[in-house]
Amino acid sequence: MSVSKFYAQTAPKYSNDFLDIGVGAPALAMGNSVIASVNDVTSGYWNPAGLTGVKGTIEVSLMHDEYFAGIAKDDYFAASYRLDTTSILGLTIIRFGIDDIPNTIDLIDANGNVNYNNITSFSDAQYAFLFTYARSLSKIPGLTIGGNVKVIRTIIGDFANSWGFGLDAGAQYHYNNWLFGAVGRDITSTFNAWNYNLSQDVLNVFQETGNQIPTDRLEITLPRLLLGAARTFLCFHDKVSIMPELGADITFDGARNTIISTNVVSVDPHIGIQAGYRGFIFLRVGVSNIQTSSDPTGQAATYFSPDFGVGIKIKAFSLDYALTDNTTAEVYSNIFSIEFDIDKKKASSN
Repeated sequence: MSVSKFYAQTAPKYSNDFLDIGVGAPALAMGNSVIASVNDVTSGYWNPAGLTGVKGTIEVSLMHDEYFAGIAKDDYFAASYRLDTTSILGLTIIRFGIDDIPNTIDLIDANGNVNYNNITSFSDAQYAFLFTYARSLSKIPGLTIGGNVKVIRTIIGDFANSWGFGLDAGAQYHYNNWLFGAVGRDITSTFNAWNYNLSQDVLNVFQETGNQIPTDRLEITLPRLLLGAARTFLCFHDKVSIMPELGADITFDGARNTIISTNVVSVDPHIGIQAGYRGFIFLRVGVSNIQTSSDPTGQAATYFSPDFGVGIKIKAFSLDYALTDNTTAEVYSNIFSIEFDIDKKKASSN
């Protein structure tokens, strides 16, 4: 088998796509345009280099979201710990799952009778564990670098499970009021090894219904490049800040339904703007998921998802809200996330 044929069979475009949804209401409200500007504990997901911007010794963030009338649930937890003035560690945990799925394989017993007592349930859950290290480079002022080691676990009832491993790398460079960022996700490709545990009864049902019988295999997520550039403007005696950021997600797995698409590379641009007052209250808007398609009359049309959000920050505590279509399913979600800093020195003095 040739290498190109191997990758075509084992590298689907949307492998581990639950990791594309995003985390944190501020970033989602800005259309995911935060690669250059992110500087809190959510950096472990967006750009590991941004983790150096965390001010406290420990910072924690939480988010819970539900999709499709609560059928799918998305949970997120992240924490960071500052080692010294230049380096910091982070942990990110994400779970995306559908629980209580009816299993009707044994609904009809061996005698052909329908027995509802044979219906059981199972969960389809995907987990991601990201271990982050970030560091400021003193020899190059304004430059920070970071990386993730990520472990991915998928459990589909007793039927199938997988383990996955991958690496991310990121960098940020700040010059005056300009901010630049780049992230290589799955830089070595992320490999998911699948194992199936199907009983003979399940295999018989698959055969009788014409379904393909899955076999153990290796699934590969190919690398992608995320870029961002932002600039901060201060006005009204520095009381008001305005920061627009332009981002682009570049994939190398063939044509996608993006505004720029070729047989080799696809580019998905997005933009976000954040306006803040005294570092206390923030308004955010974004445009993402820009796609070309046909309207009801058959004419070519461009579609996009507008995103909105607001946030407040009181000392070490932040509460943020976003109204966003971050699943590309044209179903808007109300997302809340919280974040708080714990400064060890202040805590010990109280």
